[in-house]
Amino acid sequence: MSTQKETYLRIHPHDNVLVALQDLPQGTVITFDGQTFTLVDKVAAKHKFAINELPVDKEIYMYGVLVGKASATIPQGGLLTTENVHHAAEGFHLGERKLNWHQPDTANFEGKTFMGYHRADGSVGTGNYWIVVPLVFCENRNINVLKEALVDKLGYKKAKSYEGDVEQLMELYQAGKSVEEILNADIQATEDKPNAKRLFKNIDGIKFLSHSLGCGGTREDSDALCGLIAGYVTHPNVAGATILSLGCQHAQVSILQNEIAKRDTNFSKPLVVLEQQKVGTESELLKQALKQTFAGLVKANETTRQPAPLSKLCVGLECGGSDGFSGISANPALGYLSDLLVTMGGSVILSEFPELCGVEQELSDRCIDVETANRFMHLMTTYNARAEADGSGFYANPSPGNIRDGLITDAIKSAGAAKKGGTSPVTAVLDYPEKVTKPGLNLLCTPGSDVESTTAEVGAGANIVLFTTGLGTPTGNPVTPVIKLSTNTAMYQRMPDIIDINCGTIIEGTETIQQAGERILDYVIKVASGEAEPKSVKLGQDDFIPWKRGVSL
Repeated sequence: MSTQKETYLRIHPHDNVLVALQDLPQGTVITFDGQTFTLVDKVAAKHKFAINELPVDKEIYMYGVLVGKASATIPQGGLLTTENVHHAAEGFHLGERKLNWHQPDTANFEGKTFMGYHRADGSVGTGNYWIVVPLVFCENRNINVLKEALVDKLGYKKAKSYEGDVEQLMELYQAGKSVEEILNADIQATEDKPNAKRLFKNIDGIKFLSHSLGCGGTREDSDALCGLIAGYVTHPNVAGATILSLGCQHAQVSILQNEIAKRDTNFSKPLVVLEQQKVGTESELLKQALKQTFAGLVKANETTRQPAPLSKLCVGLECGGSDGFSGISANPALGYLSDLLVTMGGSVILSEFPELCGVEQELSDRCIDVETANRFMHLMTTYNARAEADGSGFYANPSPGNIRDGLITDAIKSAGAAKKGGTSPVTAVLDYPEKVTKPGLNLLCTPGSDVESTTAEVGAGANIVLFTTGLGTPTGNPVTPVIKLSTNTAMYQRMPDIIDINCGTIIEGTETIQQAGERILDYVIKVASGEAEPKSVKLGQDDFIPWKRGVSL
């Protein structure tokens, strides 16, 4: 895309629709590809309209791929809607390897490093956290007790508090004010309370990862939970862990230990494992947990940040609250960043398999070998079949917000979402909750659900997550910084408390995709070094939801 200001755009030469880059009134004259026509309908920014008449069953192309079919005749200049378009995507098969790609110029990043925490297994963390995790939901209450005891006292409580706001409301109520007067009252913002001084200078936080799994469900889910927790325990951003087990649940300590060994055969981090049914009283369990966790923190505090090459970055690529600009601004900017990192020997993770529907052929052709391609196609096919069996295939993925902002079929959403992965070959295909072991572009099977996918990417080893959004979402993660990128400037200005980087500059024509990608990577290096703190970290947005394999899109 050039930096010239445009009002509509054809994304790929084979597309038969245009995207409105700003609100276009009904009757707007469109001059395109040697013809002139007028808009039949008002077309809001991010939505699509037909270049030529699209009769019933006519295939609709965006990003050069099939994204739907006309379910009613769409006139030239007519708006595409859920009433006149239905989901459609190309089939896929084992094709030829297409591994040639244009590696970007990395001269601006030659010799650059980040300041990270070096681990015994050779990985490097962008943070240094202690985690406290239950093996089963029965221990959530004890996890919360430990959180109340440790976080504030050790200096990790987030500063922002709304207690002062509540006190003002109490005063109004006690003064006899009516409900209407209370609702109309001008509540004065209270000043942030300063954090207590941190006792452990080199530990970025103590994080508590409660969940609702571990027993009562399928063994598949409890085994996957153990694998996911093992991914967090062995994660480069994690210095050590406290694990609480009840004892009788499906997710046994032995399963967790086996999963840890799979990921790190020489595991040597401090690890506290306590089983309530063996220890006895709750009081004794919590006393042991506090003492042993504190001792582990003393050990973890000995690690300091040291220089590391950019090849030690493993970046998770995520999107949520996507809109019609996602695939032409923030997502391709991440695609360029992905190609930069891969060229320099780093790793990137593209997940959300329901949002790869329609681009399976391209991605399978980019897999480094037949075995990898077959695994990708098998995971896509079986996941969709399982969803279809429960009455909700990939076609049901777009949310009401996605549809409202121009993503009216899953294939339209998917074709834009896949842009985050850039153009490099696919070096590995992973099933949840497997861990990244190869540099390059990794495909990880996860749902499209933002938090479940982000949780899985971090469990796979992502030490930075880049998250694009067009509608705005506060998603974060307990141990890995989640950097938010807006697809449009209006949302960036409306929600500055959760967005770190604006990619609306690409839509406005003031920055190229390549320039935005390099700007994002500069910020990533600062975050990885502890020099910048993303909004999700400042807000303490510690979202952790394991994928219950049963069907989640």
